[in-house]
Amino acid sequence: MGRYIRRRVLHAVAVLWLTYTAIFIAVTLLPSNPVTALVGQISDGAGIDPDVLAAMKSYYGYDRSPISRYLHQLIELASGDFGYSISSGQTVVDRIGDALPSTLRLAGLALIVAIVITALVAYFVYLGRPRALGKLFRVVPPLFSSVPPFWIGIVALQILSFQFGLMSVFPDGSLLSVLVPAIVLGIPLSAAVTQVLLQSIDATYRQEFVEVARAKGAGEAWVFFRHVLKNASAPTLTVAANIIGLLVGGAVVTETVFSRSGVGSVLEQAVANQDLALIQGFVLMIATVFVVVNLAVDLIYPLLDPRIVRGGDPARA
Repeated sequence: MGRYIRRRVLHAVAVLWLTYTAIFIAVTLLPSNPVTALVGQISDGAGIDPDVLAAMKSYYGYDRSPISRYLHQLIELASGDFGYSISSGQTVVDRIGDALPSTLRLAGLALIVAIVITALVAYFVYLGRPRALGKLFRVVPPLFSSVPPFWIGIVALQILSFQFGLMSVFPDGSLLSVLVPAIVLGIPLSAAVTQVLLQSIDATYRQEFVEVARAKGAGEAWVFFRHVLKNASAPTLTVAANIIGLLVGGAVVTETVFSRSGVGSVLEQAVANQDLALIQGFVLMIATVFVVVNLAVDLIYPLLDPRIVRGGDPARA
């Protein structure tokens, strides 16, 4: 178990390092640096004191060679220092941290919506009456996966705001202004989890131990919750981990559609201002969420199936 944990932790660290390296290379290949771009916006074509420009490049580290800057930033990142936002003057951690709570609330509500949808679909497919209802609910995941969140958001705004006037176009603190964006984000995210869960449950139902449980007189609900669902949960956890990692990114798009303040608006401003340190911090934040969640799922797997530790990791290979 110790070796399994160490291997997973090392994999997580390697993914974060490779993510930072890819971002750094992409930023370095740009034709200009953020300091030059910012000075151009401020001066609006007028001249600027070369000493001031040199001082700014030195302050933000753009007077170093790419290799020196790479190693320096890597050491700072390891200590939790993500640098400064060149457009606001705040640290990247503070700039993202100020906007993050709103985004996390939206992502958390969307996750709850996705879980509820997945649970309802699974229940009606396997335990719902009449049985024709289960066939109808099997169509839900492919339907949900075919529509992007921004399209659902635009349609929801058109119907609820402009046609019926049930909610404001801009966030006003009402229940609908919070719940509707969460539902819009949660619907497509639930599709992948539900599809994998249904496929895994179907495969588990074909196992011999299910017939043994039925032969002992166990009811369908008992067989489903006691035997089938637990054994079918491992592949679903993998997909759920990926979905959670994408929740923050999806929340950015949804925030833009519904004019919500959060990480989405911060990222939009960072792109407009070519604030590369802030963009880099945002990408690393998404990567960190993704890696931490997947690491947590990897550590949960042995609790569901101890064979993963004893005989390798076939489920994740």
